[in-house]
Amino acid sequence: MVFKRRDPKPMTRAVLEFLWPRGGWKRAFLYVKHRVRRLPDRPERISRGIWAGVFTTFTPFYGLHFVCAALIAMVMRGNILAAMMATFFGNPLTYVPIGVVSLQTGHWLLGTEMRHIDERSFGGKFVDAGGDLWHNLKATLMGGDVDWTGLSRFYDEIFFPYLIGGIIPGIVAGTICYYLSVPLIRAYQKRRRGAIKAKFNALKAKAAAKADATSKAD
Repeated sequence: MVFKRRDPKPMTRAVLEFLWPRGGWKRAFLYVKHRVRRLPDRPERISRGIWAGVFTTFTPFYGLHFVCAALIAMVMRGNILAAMMATFFGNPLTYVPIGVVSLQTGHWLLGTEMRHIDERSFGGKFVDAGGDLWHNLKATLMGGDVDWTGLSRFYDEIFFPYLIGGIIPGIVAGTICYYLSVPLIRAYQKRRRGAIKAKFNALKAKAAAKADATSKAD
C-alpha cells in the first residue's frame, strides 16, 4: 500500500511514545496550544470548546474522551476541534492525579469508601473490568459461564464514584481554563491580524513602488 509504513512501529515503541512523545510533553503541549490559538473562530467559542475538552478528562470514559468532548462542545456551541485538542489536558502524566481527585470526591459526596479487596492499582482495576467485559461478551456469544461480580464491584467502587466525583473538579478546571484562554486567544488573534495586515501593506507598497519605477522607465 502507498501509505503503509515501511518499518512497522513495534508495540513497545508505540507505548513508550504514548507515555513520552519524541519531543517531550513540553513540545507536544506547545504544539497543541499553537494549533488551538490558530483555529479560525471567535475566542469565546474556542474557549467553550476548551472547557468541554478539559471537563471531559475528569470523566471515566477512557477511550471515548474525543466523542464526549465533541458532544459537550456541540451542546455548548463551542468549537469542536478545540474541545478534542483540549482533551490533551488528560495524559499519562495527569490521569493519576485526576483519577484520584475525582474518585475521592465521588466517595466523599456519596458517603462511601473504596474497599481495598485486592492489591490492584487504580489503572489495573480499569484493565480488569475491560477483561471481564470481554470475557462475558465472548461467553454470551459462544455459550459459557458469565460472571458480572467483578464488573459490579468495579462500577460500585470505581466507575460511579469517579463519574459523580469528576463533575466538581471538572467544572472548576474547565472554568479556569476558559477564563484564562479567552483573553490569550483574543490577544493572539489581534496580533496575528495586525501582522497579516502589515505584511499585506508591505506587499502593496512594494508593488506600487515597482509599478512607479516601471512607469518612469517607460
